[in-house]
Amino acid sequence: MSYFLKRNDQNLWHGKFSTFPEDIVIHAISTKIGGVSQKPFDGLNLALHVGDNPEDVLQNRKIFLRSLGYGIEDIVTPQQVHGDKIFRVEEKDRGRGGLNYEDSIPETDALITNVPDLPLMLCFADCVPVMFVDVENLAVGIAHAGRKGTIKKIAAKTFRAMSEEFGTKPEDCLVGIAPSIGPCCYEVGEEVVGECESSFPNNFGEIVIRRDGKIYIDLWQANKIQLLEEGFPEENIDVAKECTRCQSGWYFSYRAASPENQNSTGRIAALISLRG
Repeated sequence: MSYFLKRNDQNLWHGKFSTFPEDIVIHAISTKIGGVSQKPFDGLNLALHVGDNPEDVLQNRKIFLRSLGYGIEDIVTPQQVHGDKIFRVEEKDRGRGGLNYEDSIPETDALITNVPDLPLMLCFADCVPVMFVDVENLAVGIAHAGRKGTIKKIAAKTFRAMSEEFGTKPEDCLVGIAPSIGPCCYEVGEEVVGECESSFPNNFGEIVIRRDGKIYIDLWQANKIQLLEEGFPEENIDVAKECTRCQSGWYFSYRAASPENQNSTGRIAALISLRG
């Protein structure tokens, strides 16, 4: 595991994977610390669709992006719907969703590109960010893998899209499974068990955990397994193993929020871009 938090010279914390080569990519996972949003969105909420004051969110985005050397007019971000649609981002898409949620890439949960200095950004509050770096063909991708996306194997499908579009091979691709709700905290109902068994018949026991009369799902392992099935070497897959609910002082977490605030939970962002 090589995930760590680093405070930059602008006094903002970035989550990073040391396995991602800094001469090839710029990447970061934001925290909730350092923004201007007010309660219940306290801090660096980066999502425009959760009911926060849009002016505060735009200011937060400027703060976060400036810390990475980008502007709000650079990012591309989608309207995430817990699906498995993957979109190839081109230069003409620059800025989509940066200032206006309605302008985001519609109904999409993964972005890929080989355009330098074109940052891809997705938002999260417990769901799993899966980040891809093709170090040989110089391409990047990022997927939103909540329970529904994980069951639909969006991580594997994102890799396949990169393979089709850019020639990405498993041995040349590095993956970071970023902070998200862990198997320690992701309790589900019995109805989810069948979904997991159907999607992961050979590894069902590694994903569904029964403990103290309750059922928990290991989304980290589920995403890792589907990439191993695609031929990824295990050493190419880095799992942060940082639970957003356990670490809700650092990250926004839907499950950690009080019931009255769960529909007004802020979002962290995961961003990745090829260096120019």
